[in-house]
Amino acid sequence: MTDTDKPKPTRVVIAGGGTAGWIAAAALTRQLGKLIELTLVESDEIGTVGVGESTIPTARGFHAFIGVDEAAFMRETQATFKLGISFENWRRQGDAYFHPFGQVGRSVAIADFQHFWLQARAHGIAGGYGDYSLEQQAAAAGRFGLDAQGSLAYAYHLNATDYARFLRGVAEGAGATRVEGRIERVELGENGDIDALVLASGTRIEGDLFIDCTGFRALLIEGALKTGYDDWSEWLATDRALAVQTETVRAPVPYTRAVAHGAGWRWQIPLQSRVGNGIVYSSAHMSDDEARATLLAGLDGAPLFEPRPLRFTAGMRRRSWNRNCVALGLAGGFIEPLESTSIHLIMNAATRLIQLFPFRGDDRSALAARFNAQSRHEWEHVRDFIILHYVVTERDDTPFWRERRAMNIPDTLAERIALFTESAGAWQGQDDLFRIDSWIAVMLGQGITPTAHHRVASLLGAEALKGSLSDLTRLIAATVQMLPTHARFLQHYCPA
Repeated sequence: MTDTDKPKPTRVVIAGGGTAGWIAAAALTRQLGKLIELTLVESDEIGTVGVGESTIPTARGFHAFIGVDEAAFMRETQATFKLGISFENWRRQGDAYFHPFGQVGRSVAIADFQHFWLQARAHGIAGGYGDYSLEQQAAAAGRFGLDAQGSLAYAYHLNATDYARFLRGVAEGAGATRVEGRIERVELGENGDIDALVLASGTRIEGDLFIDCTGFRALLIEGALKTGYDDWSEWLATDRALAVQTETVRAPVPYTRAVAHGAGWRWQIPLQSRVGNGIVYSSAHMSDDEARATLLAGLDGAPLFEPRPLRFTAGMRRRSWNRNCVALGLAGGFIEPLESTSIHLIMNAATRLIQLFPFRGDDRSALAARFNAQSRHEWEHVRDFIILHYVVTERDDTPFWRERRAMNIPDTLAERIALFTESAGAWQGQDDLFRIDSWIAVMLGQGITPTAHHRVASLLGAEALKGSLSDLTRLIAATVQMLPTHARFLQHYCPA
């Protein structure tokens, strides 16, 4: 084939930078190479939200996918390790539980570990559910380490602004072109597709595929294409947040804290050189001044600036891919950051787009339909998992919590709760993000007590079951004892 016979590269234009834009740019350029010509447009005048600072273990797979060196990335983004999330005051005031990454206990083909744990608890020989999680015990001890077996399941805490800058270097090194400028107009063609972005400078940037990473403004997917939005605030009532960074006053712990309050919750995310803090709340139940006071009262260190406000409506675009435009990040929708899924949803959408990429001349209708179906399933799955934290609670101390307990929930979530309540059963579908272990940890932590469990667990016998659980806790304790402290490992592995 001669050069003249080769198909022309597909022109990809990303509107907006930040975490979403540069994740997409890095993934597309690293994977598709010369098959595309990628231009990213961002304005130095427009700030980014920059508060998505906590990830889940899928980030590691994405980094491997685009060839990112872990230690280098962590140094550049002040990152720390994350073994799970500590939920405080969610079931009731003063109560706490932990959602660990990784597998809890040992399962068999017929029944998962929770059935054996429930059987042991009926005999009075079981410890807490988290006693059988290596990640939870390592987090409680403030320890972390890496080994050839990959014993610990982990994610990262990171500086979102530095992360976007790091990914920009990856993308530009792979061929991405950055254009600085403010988008003034989105130009549509006669067929309704986007033809070009027109900048305030008058520069016109044409493309074949446009990726909307303009945040809540959604200039392309909504402003130009009028895609529509599915509002989920009937289930997820929080609609505002404040974020602030503080000085570090102690060694960083390897987990995120999510602390419930009277009208929502607040987060604490430790980095190497500072701590990220924020509060999420319902404006119908808490004023902005009350939220600011609640946030500042819960800080451990001195704030580095005034809290930054954020307003949102939980939900997603009716189509993530509309015509020749794909929306990523906040332009595609928003689910509050309770389980740190925002960055994952961007990474997964970018990966899905690569798999279903519409090259020049391709009919994209079937590709877009598949992309949209997968995106909707993924977003609704995450939505249900977040709702679970609110609707299953014993809290009735404020109108916010009483309303959450009484609200109707999606049938998809009601089915999961009913199965676990009746039989301790849980499942993970092929395209589901959250594993069985995650559903179990949160349902138990929020206070669901199954009325029955699989009877195969009774075949083991009380003494054998006790011995098996004891062996497991001894192994976990010995493993944790061999790990260095989290702070010491960071200093050795990836000092910022």
